[in-house]
Amino acid sequence: MQVFWHRDDLRRTDNVGLTAAADGGEPVQPLIIDDAARDAERGRRAAELHRRGMAALVTSYRADDIKVVCAAGDPAEVIDGFVGEQPATVVHCNRVDTPVGRARTDAVAAVCTARGIDLEVHVDHVLVDPATLASSYPSYSAFRRAWQREPIIEPTAAPPAGAFDGIDRGAPSERVGAAIDLPTAGEAAAMAQLDAFVTTALPAYADRRDDLEGAVADAIGPVSELSPYLARGMIGARTVYAAAAPGDDRGARKFRDELCWREFYQHLLFHNPQLPFEDYRTDQGAIAWREDEPGLAAWMAGMTGYPLVDAGMRQLAERGYIHNRPRQVAASFLCKHLLVDWRVGMAHFADLLTDHDVASNAGNWQWIGSTGTDTVRCRIFDPVAQARKYDPTGAFIRRWVPELRALETDAIINWPTLEAAQREQLAPSYAHPIVDRDAAYDRAQRVVTAAVESQQTG
Repeated sequence: MQVFWHRDDLRRTDNVGLTAAADGGEPVQPLIIDDAARDAERGRRAAELHRRGMAALVTSYRADDIKVVCAAGDPAEVIDGFVGEQPATVVHCNRVDTPVGRARTDAVAAVCTARGIDLEVHVDHVLVDPATLASSYPSYSAFRRAWQREPIIEPTAAPPAGAFDGIDRGAPSERVGAAIDLPTAGEAAAMAQLDAFVTTALPAYADRRDDLEGAVADAIGPVSELSPYLARGMIGARTVYAAAAPGDDRGARKFRDELCWREFYQHLLFHNPQLPFEDYRTDQGAIAWREDEPGLAAWMAGMTGYPLVDAGMRQLAERGYIHNRPRQVAASFLCKHLLVDWRVGMAHFADLLTDHDVASNAGNWQWIGSTGTDTVRCRIFDPVAQARKYDPTGAFIRRWVPELRALETDAIINWPTLEAAQREQLAPSYAHPIVDRDAAYDRAQRVVTAAVESQQTG
């Protein structure tokens, strides 16, 4: 018997490790483990979506009369107990590069060694194995050029039911609730979302991905909303890439570029396991972050007095998702306008995002915090200019900041620049700006520049 341990790969199709197990010449026993220790790493809402994904996977297996074992606990203990009962020869799993994921792999490897059986760890979560590339690149563009030269394997079909045999035991963990409506979990739901996106939105993706008005108006918005499924492994990266690969239009090319960005951050985490904890840049001094509890609380609550920031933060709280453009603006506001440590923002996003991915979250926050891979040493997103450019009618802000819904668009966009008395008259229930726009910009420039220069002169 060959055991396949499902981890962040809650699907049967396009699953490298599962396919390898099925090709091993012995019956395969799927094993699904609810590992509570990884919930903190995944984040509260993402962990709940993961649990629902496990339940959907069990249902999928059993609908085809495939026996599956469900268990809860430490994977090393669960696998040790299972292979002690069953005549297993090989345990297969797909690699997980997060800090806890690495520790889990090492512990299971020790168990397998003690039991005298093989552990085969496969690369499934990326299109190109980071181990095949250089450990670092001077920029994203340099990474992309190297990444594009590597072959990408085709997605595989689900192994036939005849490849499986074993025992049927246990039930999926009970749902604990997420306080919000989560995306429908499971491989079938992920494939349906991919089909809807490719059919409806992919051709115009390059032109509409930052269209906040469109994101409010369309049932299938300008973006794919596949990230929760990719993060939980309910759909394979190769499947998503293949759906966009045939197209040579701007939309398909831009979408493939976004998949490459995802690969870039996975690459960073693989080669830098401390990415969620330590500054990636070593060519500058530490940034002098500030303690600002009132500012942080206002940011979390979506009451900064900067409408686009607040719209994004309220969308995050209510939906567990934040559109990419306001995601960047809100993150920049925390790190640059308030000068709060990127790790604080990263932890808040991790807790609330249904699409939380350790690599992408850490990589993006470091990029926005000027401690990561951004080639611009002090990038600052101006919330007013960003709103004017990407939400010119105020549709997105009106959707998420109802206090401003009745105002003229110019007043909404320019809210932080209005006189206090005017703001009080127009929308007395909405927040005044918690920080001066120009003063905060100048302060961020000084502080980041000082960090850069301290290394140069040190």
